Amino acid sequence: MPVQFYGLPDGKVYILYAKFFKVGYEKSGLEFVIAEHEEFSFDYEKGQLIQYDSSMNKIHVYSETVDKPNPKIKIINVFRSIKSFAEAFEHLNEKAKKILKNNNIQEKHIEVDADNEESNRKSASA
Repeated sequence: MPVQFYGLPDGKVYILYAKFFKVGYEKSGLEFVIAEHEEFSFDYEKGQLIQYDSSMNKIHVYSETVDKPNPKIKIINVFRSIKSFAEAFEHLNEKAKKILKNNNIQEKHIEVDADNEESNRKSASA
């Protein structure tokens, strides 16, 4: 299943992914998960991904670095009632809008087309 990463104005890197869950005997469903990456942060003003090293120093890294095996994450929301990444993305987009509004931050093209993956990466993390 694909995993998508988004840097939001609150300085956190969020992960959006889908996984199967067991509904009943020999039945499964699909749930969508929004989690917070605990090894990276995001400088919204500069558009930079920041990684914490072992001494907790902040170092700028390339966006490909965030997609690594066995990430340390904290699950924020699990949705079983939605049917697509586009619907799950709308929940994350609403969270971004609330952060912008609550912190009076100037919006930097946060709304992106959930069907265009390349646009998602650039816009949501810019």
